[in-house]
Amino acid sequence: MAEFETDVVSREIIRGKLLAVADEMGVVVKRSSMSPVIYEVLDFACGFCDADGQLVSQTNGITVFTGTFSVQIKIIIKKFRGRIQSGDIFMLNNPYEGGTHYNDVGVIKPIFVDDELFAFAITISHWADIGGKSPGSLPADATEIFQEGICFPGIHIYRAGERQDAIFEMITHNVRLPKMALGDLNAALASVRIAEKRCLEICEKYGNAAIKETFRHILETSERVSRAAVLALPDGVYHAEDWVDGDGITEERFQAKVEVRIKGDEIIFDFSGSAAQVQGPINCSRTALVSAVRTVFKAIVDPQSPSNEGWFRPLNVVAPDGTMFTATKPAPVGWYYEGTAEASELAWKALAAIAPNRVSMGSANSLCVTVLGGYDRERGEPWVMIEPGMVGWGATDERDGNCVTSAITNGDTFNYSIELLEAKFPVHVNQYALNIPGGVGPGRYRGGYGSIREYEILADGTVLSASYGRSIEKPWSREGGGKGSCNYFELHLGNDERRAARAPTTIMQRGDIIRMVTGGGGGYGDPFQRPAEDVLAEVRAEYISAEVARQDYGVVIAADGFSIDADSTSKLRSGAAA
Repeated sequence: MAEFETDVVSREIIRGKLLAVADEMGVVVKRSSMSPVIYEVLDFACGFCDADGQLVSQTNGITVFTGTFSVQIKIIIKKFRGRIQSGDIFMLNNPYEGGTHYNDVGVIKPIFVDDELFAFAITISHWADIGGKSPGSLPADATEIFQEGICFPGIHIYRAGERQDAIFEMITHNVRLPKMALGDLNAALASVRIAEKRCLEICEKYGNAAIKETFRHILETSERVSRAAVLALPDGVYHAEDWVDGDGITEERFQAKVEVRIKGDEIIFDFSGSAAQVQGPINCSRTALVSAVRTVFKAIVDPQSPSNEGWFRPLNVVAPDGTMFTATKPAPVGWYYEGTAEASELAWKALAAIAPNRVSMGSANSLCVTVLGGYDRERGEPWVMIEPGMVGWGATDERDGNCVTSAITNGDTFNYSIELLEAKFPVHVNQYALNIPGGVGPGRYRGGYGSIREYEILADGTVLSASYGRSIEKPWSREGGGKGSCNYFELHLGNDERRAARAPTTIMQRGDIIRMVTGGGGGYGDPFQRPAEDVLAEVRAEYISAEVARQDYGVVIAADGFSIDADSTSKLRSGAAA
C-alpha cells in the first residue's frame, strides 16, 4: 500500500499550526502560573510530540529542555506500555530518568484520536520550591540528591480522567509553597489540555493521515538540512579543555574535556576524560548533557528554524557513566545548569575554529543563580526567590559581544524587573548596572559586559544559596583577543564582608547585602586593529579609561579627553606591529 502523502501547501499549513500549538501552550503557562520564576523569568518550555515521543514542535524557552522532552515521554511509554489510556496525565521530574533536576517538573499528556494513541503534549516548568534541605530546593552544599526535594518518577496525576488526589495531597505536605506549586501544576495541566484540544481540531479539519504524514515530513526534512550542514563542516577531530571552579563543597578545580569527531554527515561529541562526578550539586545527568550539546549543535546547523527531533539525528554524544556530565544516583544535581553550561561551553569552544560565523568567544557562561528564601513576618508567609544572573557574552568575528544576556543553557529567559522583585519579595534593589569595573576581553571586537546587581535584605532569617561558575577560569578568546572577566558575589553580613562564588546555606538578616557581579566575555582579534574612533567612543561613554585605551588598544587620547592624538596613536600601533 502506498504511503499517504498530502500536498505541500496543506503540509506547510499543518506545520504552522503545530508550531502554533506549542506557542499557545507557552502562553497558557505564562498567563496561568503563580511562580514569578515561570511567568517573569520564563523558566519553562512546552513541546508537542508524535506517538513515538519524537518532538515535532516546541515553544521558545529554556534551551536545555530541547533534549529532555522525547526522553521523558519514551520513559512513560516504556513504563506504561499497553496501559496508557485516554484521560491519563503523567508527572515526571527524575533527573536520572530523562529530567534535569527535581525543580523542573514535567507534565505529560497522551493524546488519543479515534481511540488511537496519536501524540503527546509536554510542559516542563521550574517550581520555586519542591521541598528538600533549603528554601528553593537548591542547597549549594548538597551532597546527595535526597537533600534536593521530592521525586515524581513518572506517575499518574490523572488516570483515565480521574484526578489522583493523593498526589496533590503529597505535594501540599512536602513543599514550602503549596499554593504556588499547585497553581503551577494547574497551569501545566491547562497547557497540555489546550494542546489536546488543538490537536483534535487539526485532525478533524485535515484528517489523521495528513497530520501523521506532516509529522514524518517535519522530521525528515529537518534531518536532511542538518546532515547537509554537518557535511559542509571539514572532517576532522577537534578538542577543547576547560576547568570547573569548585563544586560548592570544595574549592578544588575539575577538568572537563571534549573531543569532537566529524566524518561525513555524522558528528560525535565525546566527553570521556572529564572529571568523575563530584561531591557537590553541579553534576548533571546524561539527558541534561545531551540537551546541552544539542543546544550548541542546533546553533551550528541552523539557529533560526524551530527545533524538532529530526535535527539531532546526525548527532551522537558519548561519555562513560559517573562523570560530572553523566552523574549517577545519589549524586546531587540541583545546580545541574552549571554542568550543562560547562558542556555547552566545551562544545562551543571546540567548534569555534571551524564555524567562526556561528560561534562567539567564551562568555561568563554560568547562570549565576541566586536563591533567597525564608519566612516574611511582615507579610505573614514563606517566600522563595530564584533568579539567574545576566552575563557578558564573547565577541564574534564581526561584532562586539552581547552585554547582560542570559547564559546559553537558559535560552529566552530574563531576570526580574526591579518593580516586580520589590513587590513580591522582601528585598530592596540598591543597584543594577553594567559591570564596567570588571572589564571585558579586549579585541578587534570586544566582549560584552556583565552586570552588577545589589540587593538589601528586608527579612530576618533569610536563607541564601548561590552558585556562580567561571569564577577563576576566565572566558576564552581567539585570534589575539583578550580573555574576559569572572563571576562572583559579595556578602555584607553585619560587620562581616566576604567575596565568594559558591555559597553553602547562609543565613542573612535584615540590612544585610548581597552584591552579585557577573563577568564580561572574551575578545576576538587583535585589539590594536579596533577602530580608534570606537575606542574613543568607549572612553567618552566611560566604559574604559584613557589608560586602558592606550594599554589595551594602542589609542592615545588627547589631553582634552574628547579626541584622539593621531600621531601618538599611529606611532604606538606601528611600534607594536613592528
